[in-house]
Amino acid sequence: MAFDYDLFVIGGGSGGVRAARVAAAEHGATVALAEEYRMGGTCVIRGCVPKKLMVFASGFPEAVADAQAYGWDAQIGAFDWPRFRAALDAELTRLEGIYRSNAEKAGVTLFDSRATLVDPHTVALADGRQVTAKHILIATGGRPFIPEKWADAGCMTSNEVFRMEALPESILIVGGGYIASEFACILNGLGVKVTQFYRGAQILRGFDEEARGHIADQMQADGIDLHLGTDIMEMERRDGRTWVKATTGLDATYDAVLFATGRVPNSDGLGLEALGLELSRNGAIPVDAHSQTAIPSIFAVGDVTDRVNLTPVAIREGHAFADTVFGATPRSVDHSLIASAVFTRPELGTIGLSEEVAREQEPIHVYCAAFRPMHSLFAGRNDRVLMKLVVSQDTDKVLGCHIVGDDAGELIQLAAVAIGMGATKADFDRTVAVHPTMAEELVTMRAPVRST
Repeated sequence: MAFDYDLFVIGGGSGGVRAARVAAAEHGATVALAEEYRMGGTCVIRGCVPKKLMVFASGFPEAVADAQAYGWDAQIGAFDWPRFRAALDAELTRLEGIYRSNAEKAGVTLFDSRATLVDPHTVALADGRQVTAKHILIATGGRPFIPEKWADAGCMTSNEVFRMEALPESILIVGGGYIASEFACILNGLGVKVTQFYRGAQILRGFDEEARGHIADQMQADGIDLHLGTDIMEMERRDGRTWVKATTGLDATYDAVLFATGRVPNSDGLGLEALGLELSRNGAIPVDAHSQTAIPSIFAVGDVTDRVNLTPVAIREGHAFADTVFGATPRSVDHSLIASAVFTRPELGTIGLSEEVAREQEPIHVYCAAFRPMHSLFAGRNDRVLMKLVVSQDTDKVLGCHIVGDDAGELIQLAAVAIGMGATKADFDRTVAVHPTMAEELVTMRAPVRST
């Protein structure tokens, strides 16, 4: 059977675009890609990139205060949200253009359209056209959601934060994951009065408990009104604002409410069930190690598979898919050791096992240092940095590294190289410290603080 294309990709985010470009430019496949919204996907348009730019913006008041402590006659005025948003929109448009241009230069045919599956080799575009392909790759990502009970209450998700016409004076953020906690810190830094509800015992579930507590303490010290073990019981609109009553009895009114209570795979309405492909309970597409579904011609990468929902992972999965299917080089992605960063204030960088997970698997030594870093100490701030290594007692191998402090994301990227190579604590100890730096603590901790 003759097909229109060797590969048809549904979704123009990081994973889909990488797969399309590699298949076309490196392996000579004929490739088409359909994107119903904007090229670049969640990361570029409504996720990592705009969020990180907001992180930068939110840090300037503290930077100016530090400058004053260091002797500068520095002043800061009011934050101009419309001006920042206009610049942000322009940057996202520029990046979207790069994504589009790079795909087209690779020889990928682009369709600005929603695409759904008709059969294992056919997709239907929104204008009624049908296109056939030998292989179909689904890379539609994920989306935030608001619990059904509050769906009509006029609340925001992370998607809408970047499109606000004006900054609210006050906001309630519901959730305790990295998205909720990051936006709590960002908006607090921009001058918004932030309240955060989380129904669990501590924010950032799944990360190292000591690091979680360290961040929560600093967020509260910085002015975020964090309520743990707390959820919404009642909510209604009153005079253009939102009144909320909490399960703890607290009631207050906020200018805005943001739900960051999780994300779900963006698989609705693609036609997968009609083809006999059974999805997981949350809508994730089940795939094997090579991103292949139970239907041999259909593959999926990125957040829609709900494996490790990080942009660099989607990119790796997309690249591995293209090499496997079109490059005759079977490749899979190792999801077991992936570094990540949480851009709260303070920042968290982490790779490997938390102390809690590691001690369930084997005997460990825990090396830890918490201290006031030179920069903020001189400025009179009470910030504290946390450096932590989790080490196997039997092999001396470093099983996990957790850093809380300024630029932790930058630091963990470098630590990830060593840990990914199987570095031992002795390897860290042999490394001469770079002084004076925060990171030197990673190679100067000689005695464990505890062993379990």
